[in-house]
Amino acid sequence: MEKTLLLLTPPFTQLNTPYPATAYLKGFLNTLGRTSHQADLGIEVILQQFSEKGLASIFEQAAQFPGELSEQSRHVIRLREAYLATIGPVIAFLQNKDLSLAHLISERNWLPEAGRFDQLDDLDWAFGSMGTHDKARHLATLYLEDLGDLITEAVDPHFGFSRYAERLGRSASSFDPIYEALQAPETVVTTCLLQLLEAQVQRWRPQVVCLTVPFPGNLFGALKCGQYLRKHHPEITLVLGGGYANTELRSIREPRFFEFVDYLSLDDGEAPLQNLLEYLEGHRPIDQLKRVFTCKDGQVIYHNGAPEKDVPQREVGTPDYSDLPLDRYLSVIEIVNPMHRLWSDGRWNKLTLAHGCYWGKCSFCDISLDYIKRYEPVSAEILCDRIETLIAQTGQRGFHFVDEAAPPALMRDLALEILRRKLTVVWWTNIRFETSFTPDLCRLLRASGCIAVSGGLEVASDRLLALMKKGVTVAQVARVADAFTEAGIMVHAYLMYGFPTQTAQETIDSLEMVRQLFDQGVLQSAYWHQFAMTAHAPVGLDPAAYGVLRTGPDFGGFADNDLDHQDPKGAAHARFSEGLRISLFNYMHGAGFDLPLNKWFDFKVPRTSVAPDNIEKAISEADARPTRTHALVGWLGLAPELERVKLRAGKIEVTVAHLHCYTAQHTWTLETSSDLGQWLAQSLVDIRLTGGKGLPLSEWQSSYAAAGLEDFDNFLRSPQLAELREHGLVLV
Repeated sequence: MEKTLLLLTPPFTQLNTPYPATAYLKGFLNTLGRTSHQADLGIEVILQQFSEKGLASIFEQAAQFPGELSEQSRHVIRLREAYLATIGPVIAFLQNKDLSLAHLISERNWLPEAGRFDQLDDLDWAFGSMGTHDKARHLATLYLEDLGDLITEAVDPHFGFSRYAERLGRSASSFDPIYEALQAPETVVTTCLLQLLEAQVQRWRPQVVCLTVPFPGNLFGALKCGQYLRKHHPEITLVLGGGYANTELRSIREPRFFEFVDYLSLDDGEAPLQNLLEYLEGHRPIDQLKRVFTCKDGQVIYHNGAPEKDVPQREVGTPDYSDLPLDRYLSVIEIVNPMHRLWSDGRWNKLTLAHGCYWGKCSFCDISLDYIKRYEPVSAEILCDRIETLIAQTGQRGFHFVDEAAPPALMRDLALEILRRKLTVVWWTNIRFETSFTPDLCRLLRASGCIAVSGGLEVASDRLLALMKKGVTVAQVARVADAFTEAGIMVHAYLMYGFPTQTAQETIDSLEMVRQLFDQGVLQSAYWHQFAMTAHAPVGLDPAAYGVLRTGPDFGGFADNDLDHQDPKGAAHARFSEGLRISLFNYMHGAGFDLPLNKWFDFKVPRTSVAPDNIEKAISEADARPTRTHALVGWLGLAPELERVKLRAGKIEVTVAHLHCYTAQHTWTLETSSDLGQWLAQSLVDIRLTGGKGLPLSEWQSSYAAAGLEDFDNFLRSPQLAELREHGLVLV
């Protein structure tokens, strides 16, 4: 008998949009004709707890706290009545259901305020002339965080808006702390979770429940669900998978884990789940499962005998968000970082351009694992089919392509296909700072709806970038970031400090590079994080080759990923954390550029060895590469109008062409010879990308010659073509 599946995301991931794993799997199961349903228990718990009834229960529980509460928590409790009166309207506002409340919230005489609002002196300066709705959204977010702090202190120490019991799941080499926590009495939060879980089981009556665990902060919630279902619905088969399992649990030997689930699946879930369902339905032997752990007689067994390969990306289907309450997610503004705001404010449809990473060499990355090393792109046509399907299903035109690094050639093809189909979309993704991202390609991407890119600058040191095998230089990053910025696309840089053998000098020089990038206006957003060594990255697989020593932890049979290490040749990396954070905060808001770098730190640091005009010179270096003969030429503007004008110079009368060109925002006129103007008037229509395909440069050259025009190479260098390229003609 065919099984009905329930796909669950346990608490917590994001407040503003569902994590896409269950939608991806449901889309694949649709291609098999299998019945499945899905639920995001995270958003359901949040909405239940942050309601008048749920909040009343939290206040009641907090009042019974046996210890001494902080002054902040006591203050929140004193404002109990105000919180209960405002929580419903605030949630409706954050769901974009009652935007008129923005004016009331922004006045700051309606919402109760506690400790989180103490930082507003800084934030008022940082936000500047922030709009009323954005400011209100941020204030409402602080309001929720004050309540979250109370919950964490007095009700459930594991609570967090985007994670639950993350500390237990992170670096959990032993299962003991998690197992012990799972035996503890239920809290208000877990009681709510299990009630919502029971409601889903009663609604859908599944035979199989699949729990996705993308992050450490989902593990405890998933196991809580498994614990409950084992006790109350032992007939249900429980399967766990997701990003956490793929990176942390590849060497699992812990039988107690299987008290909470029946099967643990690794890597892409489509083929393993399909094979497992065939086994459960009696159509496949257990030794032909794919990348699945089970436990029998206290022994963990790994099954990977399936002869089938993974499902090709072109056949996985379109993600299906049905069953999820898309209109109930919360758009919040948590911190003053433009890229992080994209993560938390607004709902995004998630898609993948290509499985894996086309570069696959970075020494700090898990390149030995399938989700990185198996590179498999999807065609632009299939991607646009999926985009159209999701727009029709969700009513949302925003897309986040969740690639490790989106391939430039595929981004180009996608942009061309979006324009050809005249789709209106807004999208953003992760990239490598490739030289392929020319100014023309960036303008094309912007025209297709790209609003932001994020990429790894990591350590802004060419020596360390080479050691990382990033395949980029700081100068290259500067030029690419400038091209995106000039096209109107926001650029976010991932920054790293503490890479093996990194010296204090290199850390300060990296900060100077970052300062100059912001000062030149080519970066708009960035975030520093300290290097972490993982078991599946080249650094973790061979620490000695990178000059570091692994110091632990000892494998305790459960998780194996984050590694402790010593860096004998490097600086005391942790000391730089606060100075890097504060300086970056200022640079992102256009301040502190003239402050000496040593002023950001409370200890002595070396002077920078980077020239003060390093980034400026890098940006000014012209692209010396010749125009590719197989490049595509396209016009992003509207159809032009041709006007012939007679000009007289003494006794000589000359007819010239005035080509009136239009974009949605601008009108401008190009003056050319009559013959060139006549050809351009028709050619710009022929090569339009909106509703068209453009032309290969070689065919454009043939068209030029057929019009009786001479010296195409000279035309490519002419002021007229330069003006056209400035206003919408692209060579990509």
